[in-house]
Amino acid sequence: MSTARTWAVALTGVDGHMVEVEADLSSQTPGFQIIGLPDKALGEAAQRVRNACVNAGLDFPRRRLTVNLSPANLPKAGSGFDLSIAVATLATGGALRRDSVRSTVHIGELGLDGRLRPVPGVLPAVYAAARAGFTTVIVPHANAAEARLVPGIEVHAAVSLAEVALRHGADVELVDADPVEMPAVSAEPLEVLDLADVIGQDEAVDALVAAAAGGHHMMLSGPPGAGKTMLARRLPGILPALTESEALEVAAIRSLTGEAVTRLDALAPFEAPHHSASAAALVGGGSRAPRPGAIVRAHRGVLFLDETPEFQRTALDALRQPLESGRIEITRAGFAASFPARFQLVLAMNPCPCGSYGVRGGECTCPPMAIRRYAARLSGPLRDRVDIDLQVARVSASRATSGERSTLSTAAARERVALARATAAERWRGSPWRVNGEVPGERLRQGALRLPPAVRAPLDRALERGTVTLRAYDRVLRIAWTLSDLAGLSSPGADQLGRALFLKKGLLT
Repeated sequence: MSTARTWAVALTGVDGHMVEVEADLSSQTPGFQIIGLPDKALGEAAQRVRNACVNAGLDFPRRRLTVNLSPANLPKAGSGFDLSIAVATLATGGALRRDSVRSTVHIGELGLDGRLRPVPGVLPAVYAAARAGFTTVIVPHANAAEARLVPGIEVHAAVSLAEVALRHGADVELVDADPVEMPAVSAEPLEVLDLADVIGQDEAVDALVAAAAGGHHMMLSGPPGAGKTMLARRLPGILPALTESEALEVAAIRSLTGEAVTRLDALAPFEAPHHSASAAALVGGGSRAPRPGAIVRAHRGVLFLDETPEFQRTALDALRQPLESGRIEITRAGFAASFPARFQLVLAMNPCPCGSYGVRGGECTCPPMAIRRYAARLSGPLRDRVDIDLQVARVSASRATSGERSTLSTAAARERVALARATAAERWRGSPWRVNGEVPGERLRQGALRLPPAVRAPLDRALERGTVTLRAYDRVLRIAWTLSDLAGLSSPGADQLGRALFLKKGLLT
């Protein structure tokens, strides 16, 4: 028998699909062909595998070799299949034990000298292997810490192809080789900033706590220097710590971007792309393989868009679908991928291009048409999907120089948020929702949770007059329930609903 099989993983977004790598030797003109819908990088694996085997001291078959990647209709991309192709190839000639390679998943790129090079996406690939029932996986040495984050699977880290072949019973001399390490990443860990540093913005701090407690999207409007960025950067610190499964999701996304992942981080991620970012940079894309964008990297965390009107209109409108569904679908001619994108959106904008419109003591030089065009860069549908719309004013000189600190620290705010979320989680137990910001509006407008007519009267009048849309009506109800949870009430009253209307529209109706 001249056929051998092993396993690899093909990634489509963060979803891993098991791929059977089948190698066959035939008595024809010597050659090496890879079939099964490989991309160009994978098609070039033939030469890498041949040179790596020879330089590792392993006998490469000198007959017609065909490698099939099954299922054949699933697109495969990248160099992470090199190790599995090499192992299956060597096993066809009897150099490796077929039963050993058949029960093992192999992930890694081969260098021409036979050393294993790290590849992105190892964490979701190993997770897919564990979910498919495999118990053993071999990865490059540099990806070992990342692969071992997945529980329930035995991870073997290898420096070279010869080391892998020796594990599968090959008669080969193992030569000491320096492992290929991951490139150094200069990104610094996210610093937890304290809310106590925010001076004179008590109303904005309360709105920030409400946004964290209910998972609500937020827009901060005000002149430059009012503290919009300062507030937004403190939101991740008051969000509850990520659960193990959530931290694994976040780490898997970081792995796809090629970042070295050595541990699970319980702190919610924070992404703040520059306003020059394109729609593809925000939502993700790629011509041959999907790459996660900023909204995917912000999954389970915060996406902050400073100077929002300066972003491209198409880039902002691309946020509308993931804001509702919590996922982003990327479709290209050669692939279709789905990424998780459940994030909290925080927008910040000035009142006008120069930032002085309506500011006490300021002198706005913008013509009226420029002010209207500036505000219109945020489409109505996108504004409608923002729960909290708050005006932020500059702090007076007397308060800025008084040395006072906010009475609410990040630790205390995190406790309030955790209690409110626990109340909401108990209310929605048995449903797919965890926070009020995710609940469909009809669940709050109808049935047992419908508010009494006297309580919702201002909101009903606003809907009848067209001041709010039905989507905004639902979002006001969600905010009211969050304010009720923060206050320790069983249901919202007139005060909570009035406050929710203020946070949504900026005025009482």
